[in-house]
Amino acid sequence: MIALFDGRGAQLTSADADGRITGPLEIGLVDEERSGLDRIRRVGQTELLHVALAPDSSSALGTMIPDDAMRETAAGLRPADVLGVGLNARGGTIGALVVVRGERRGYDEQHIDLVEEFARRAAVTLDSGRLYEERVHVASVLQASLRPPRLPAIPGGRVAARYRAAQEHMDIGGDFYDVHGSGEEYSLIVGDVCGKGVDAAVLTGRARQTVRTAAHFDRSPSRILTALNEVLHEEESDRFVTLACASVRPDATTGGLGVRLAVAGHPAPFVLRAGGTVEQPEITGTLSGVLPGLRYDEIGVELLPGDQMLFFTDGIYEAKGPGGFFGMERLGEMLAPYAGAAPEILCEAVEQRVVEHLAGAAHDDMALLALRAGSDG
Repeated sequence: MIALFDGRGAQLTSADADGRITGPLEIGLVDEERSGLDRIRRVGQTELLHVALAPDSSSALGTMIPDDAMRETAAGLRPADVLGVGLNARGGTIGALVVVRGERRGYDEQHIDLVEEFARRAAVTLDSGRLYEERVHVASVLQASLRPPRLPAIPGGRVAARYRAAQEHMDIGGDFYDVHGSGEEYSLIVGDVCGKGVDAAVLTGRARQTVRTAAHFDRSPSRILTALNEVLHEEESDRFVTLACASVRPDATTGGLGVRLAVAGHPAPFVLRAGGTVEQPEITGTLSGVLPGLRYDEIGVELLPGDQMLFFTDGIYEAKGPGGFFGMERLGEMLAPYAGAAPEILCEAVEQRVVEHLAGAAHDDMALLALRAGSDG
C-alpha cells in the first residue's frame, strides 16, 4: 500500500502479491496520535508492527492501514509483520509505503534496508511527478493571466483572437494581446517580450499594465509606445518588448473604422480589404526598452465595412516546417480568399494553415488578433 499525504488527507493505492493495482482510495485526515501512519507522516520514520494470530490482534492493523478492505486482506495473512516506510523528499514526508508479509516470514535488517531503498527511489519519482503537475498548472495560470478572459465589443466593428501555446507548454511564452477602451475609442495591442518563463511573464504583465495605464489618459498609439519605452528602459538591461498598437474609432461618414497605428520593433498588421486585396501599412519603430528618449511615428488606416486588420506575433511567420519558415509573404498571400469573412474565421484559418505547415515540428507561441469593420459578416 502507498499512502500519499496532503493537507486534506491521504490517497491510498494498494497492490496484491502479483503486483495488480487495487485503488486508489481517498481517506480523511491521518491525525490519530497512536497511528503508525501518522508517526510516519510527522517524522518520516520506519515503523515495524507484528500482528499475532489472535482475532483481536487484527485491530492493530488499523494503526497502519486505515481502509477496511485493505485491512481485511492483510488480516488474512496473520501472523504477519507490517512494515511502514516514509516517502521522504526535499525535507518532508510526502507519503508512506506499507508492505505486509505473512506466513511468519517477517523482516530482517536486510529486508528493511531493501524496502527503505525502494521507498527512497519511489519518493523521488512521486515528488518529481508532483512538481511537474504544479509547474504545468502554474504555467497555464500565468499564461491565462497575460491575455484578457474575453474581448470587449467595439462599436462599429468586431474583434477575434487566437492563441496557441508552444509545444514546450511548461515554458511561459512572451506573446500577448489585449483590447480595452470605453465609449467610442478602443486600443488594440499585440506584442512579444524577450525570453520565456517567469521573467517573461513578469515583463509581459508590466508591459500590459503600462499600456493600459497610458491608454487611460491618451489613446494615441505613438504616445502609448513612448510611455511604455520610458517605463521599460533601464540601464544595463537586455529586456525588450515588440508591440503593434492601434487605436480604433467608428467612422460615421463611411460606416467603417478609423485606425491609428504605431509599432515598436513589431511588423505592421496586414489589411485585408473586402474586395480581396491585401496591404501592409509601411511603418516601423524601434523595439521598446532598449534606448532612452524614443519617439514613435503614427499613421492612419481607414477600414471600410468588410475590411479587416490582422495582427500577429513572430510565432506565426517564423513557424518552421519541412519547407522552411512560414514567412510574411506566405501569410499575406493566403489571406485574400477570406475577404469578408468573420474575424473568428480568419484567425482560425491562419492558425490552421501554420499548423499544417509545421507538420508536427515544434513551434513558438502564436497569437493572432483580427479587427473587422462592420458588425455583420
